[in-house]
Amino acid sequence: MKNWDKIIRAYGLKNALSHDGVALQGPVISSLFHEGLEKKEVGKYVKRIIEILLEINSLSKEEQEKEFKKLEKEVSERPAREGLPELPDVSKTGVVMRFAPAASGPLHIGHIISNMVNSLYVKKYGGKFYVRIEDTNPEKVFADCYKSFKVDCDWIFGNVSEYIIQSDRMKIYYDYAEKLIKKKAAYVCTCSAEKFKKLAELKKDCPCRKNSLKENIELWNKMLDKSGFKEGDAVVRFKTPEKYKGMKNPNPAMRDFPLARINEHEHPRQKKKYKVWPLMNLAVAVDDIEYKMTHIIRGKEHMDNAKRHKMIFDVFKKKYPWTAFMGRIKFKDIPLSKRKIVASIESGEYEGWEDLRLPTLFALRKRGYKPSAFAKLAEHQGLSEVDKVMDSKEYFSLLDGFNK
Repeated sequence: MKNWDKIIRAYGLKNALSHDGVALQGPVISSLFHEGLEKKEVGKYVKRIIEILLEINSLSKEEQEKEFKKLEKEVSERPAREGLPELPDVSKTGVVMRFAPAASGPLHIGHIISNMVNSLYVKKYGGKFYVRIEDTNPEKVFADCYKSFKVDCDWIFGNVSEYIIQSDRMKIYYDYAEKLIKKKAAYVCTCSAEKFKKLAELKKDCPCRKNSLKENIELWNKMLDKSGFKEGDAVVRFKTPEKYKGMKNPNPAMRDFPLARINEHEHPRQKKKYKVWPLMNLAVAVDDIEYKMTHIIRGKEHMDNAKRHKMIFDVFKKKYPWTAFMGRIKFKDIPLSKRKIVASIESGEYEGWEDLRLPTLFALRKRGYKPSAFAKLAEHQGLSEVDKVMDSKEYFSLLDGFNK
């Protein structure tokens, strides 16, 4: 039976000696896979991996070298990976990638953990890197985001090609919604949310699925009409194709998901100009098509969304971008909910977005962290779907090693 503690320590020491005395989880876990660790077993060992790497990182370089000599035989000889792994299907013109934060509060360390690699790959291959501000949920838009996101992203990434604001693109989303209806790939549903939910649970077709094209166009126009449908009266739904088993799809999230709804809240930027707003699955798919994304790397909580977006791409006969998903770092003691951060600031618990106790980019910049530290950390963590659990002390001890 393998002595995993000894193997983890050996690879941790090797990694630390290659990177200025700081061992990173990502490369060490990759090495453990090479030694036969199964992906399903990572959760069992991740706490111990973190403990061992923290011990290693507390040693001087001389102590690390001395200890590694004793464990060197535990390390298999194989080519070391430098930098991020190569992406497939990269053209001569490079890659087109994006970071798409919701405008519901300040950018924080969680955004950078799962999105820094997008910026780095565009730097590596050339191409375009877009920051897309997703602000199509009127009552959850925080107006300060329009300015603060640009300040933060210019600082942390340094290679943003263009800032896209979704609420400025409403007519484009309307055009695509109408095209989907005309292609009979979407329909207007006037069932109550409760009724549709019950039908979806029973895997039964919504009666609105049988609407004629003429009926759907009339209902769509009634949604857009200022004196037509009211909030909650109607939504546009994607008609899940039969090749995906329609409303009988084994994944409930794939069953005729909504694309647009009526929301009569005043929008901080657009005011009362619009009453029909695209939901994330329509707006994201449309923008990824329009801006010709080639590669998408995002948090693994978006796996179902990616499946929905691919269905929309299929309707328009577009090739879906190469996609990868990042695991999350689940912090024990850092608040990462933008909604909770905003609420805490408004209640007076924190002084503002720059409060040094917060994980916002404002605060991290004020604390003296450099963009290069986050870039090096992201590079050495690589692409991994494995979630990690740690506290702020553990994370910042890793980050501090690169902030030189």
